[in-house]
Amino acid sequence: MNTQPHKLPEEKKKQLCALLGDVDLTLLYKASVHGYNAAAFHQRCDRQGPTLLVAYNNSGYIFGGYTSKDYTQCGLHIIDEDAFLFYYQGQIPVCIKINNGQYARLDNNGWPNFGQQLFFCYNNQPTVYNQGGHAFNINTALIYGNDGNLIECEVFKIEHIMEKPWRNMLWTAEQREELMRVFKNHTPLVSSVNRARILMIGPVGAGKSSFFNSINSIFMGHMTSKAIAGSSGTSLTKQFRTYPLKDGRGGRSLTFMLCDTMGLEEQTGAGLEIEDISSILQGLVPDRYKFNPVSPFDPNEQQSSTPASLEQKIHCVVFVIDTSKISLMSSKLEEKLAAIRTKVNSLGVPQIVLMTKIDEACPLVQEDLQKVYVSSYIEKKVQEVSSRLGVPVSCVLPVKNYSQELELNLNCDLLLLTAVQQMLNYAEDYLDDAAMTY
Repeated sequence: MNTQPHKLPEEKKKQLCALLGDVDLTLLYKASVHGYNAAAFHQRCDRQGPTLLVAYNNSGYIFGGYTSKDYTQCGLHIIDEDAFLFYYQGQIPVCIKINNGQYARLDNNGWPNFGQQLFFCYNNQPTVYNQGGHAFNINTALIYGNDGNLIECEVFKIEHIMEKPWRNMLWTAEQREELMRVFKNHTPLVSSVNRARILMIGPVGAGKSSFFNSINSIFMGHMTSKAIAGSSGTSLTKQFRTYPLKDGRGGRSLTFMLCDTMGLEEQTGAGLEIEDISSILQGLVPDRYKFNPVSPFDPNEQQSSTPASLEQKIHCVVFVIDTSKISLMSSKLEEKLAAIRTKVNSLGVPQIVLMTKIDEACPLVQEDLQKVYVSSYIEKKVQEVSSRLGVPVSCVLPVKNYSQELELNLNCDLLLLTAVQQMLNYAEDYLDDAAMTY
């Protein structure tokens, strides 16, 4: 192996390793030492398994690509669904995944390429060249600042480290059935409460409505879309909605319900405001109440000034956060979340954080959902959420909502149901404590 020191900063190396799972990087090829030519590249990088190419240009950009397939000079177009390009947005590595149905690269005796679209050491020169194509959605201004002059190009071998989960999880059909049995047979500890009420709060597009649809799909046994969900710059949910759940169509009502809210937005006068959340927590907002961002809910206008019963109050709050946007969260949104948590804490309501879209944030998890508690990248994101929102690590739960799927998936179900189990446990703790004052 190469004994040359690499140029990749240690912090960025750690981030890229975390992105790929529990791996280390071993330098195979360094263009400034071995030469900017295809022969030198292939001599050191062929048949080395998965590799990561990292390039550096005159403008200070660090970017490159990953392929899980060997370089062999076979002359064929390579299918590699795990391949991706990456660049840095500030301090954060951003992935550009291979488009469906596209070849990841041409495996010939030439210079390394991705999708026959982005070529490194082009024409045996210290340059990168975008030939154009459809394999990757490339924005050269973002990736390398439109500066194709390289000062270095390195290729690393991916060395997998022994996988040890940082959180235990049973990934079996029996565990799924056990969780379903617990929910179906559950009886609230407090006789005056028929259903625990769980409130979903989060930024626009984080996946609150999709979470309900996913849970409802599991209990219905097929995909459902009862709550409005999708991608939009503003909240698709305009009303406060309470969603009871049943054990199958026409089946017995379950003993918990999910409550959906308008999405949070940075600016004042847009999205859900803290005054509205306070009213919801106290059980004063009726189902299907339409939010008005410029005029908070007024209990007197709604003839809801009398104290709500324990059953009408919120018993557990769930903050829903998009995993890929945690590090990009603005200070204004973070301040709004902190203010909401202060209000929730003052009312003694327990809180959980759901990290959604984990498959989009981590290629390792996208390949295999069971890798979620092996991925050091997801672990770091859990720790980041814990630090930024001020909740214990044990209260941060990674999940994947159903979005494109047409059929239920065991691993997805297990993550979702385990999250609901924690919510119900926390709600029961709140009810048990609150019942003493009623």
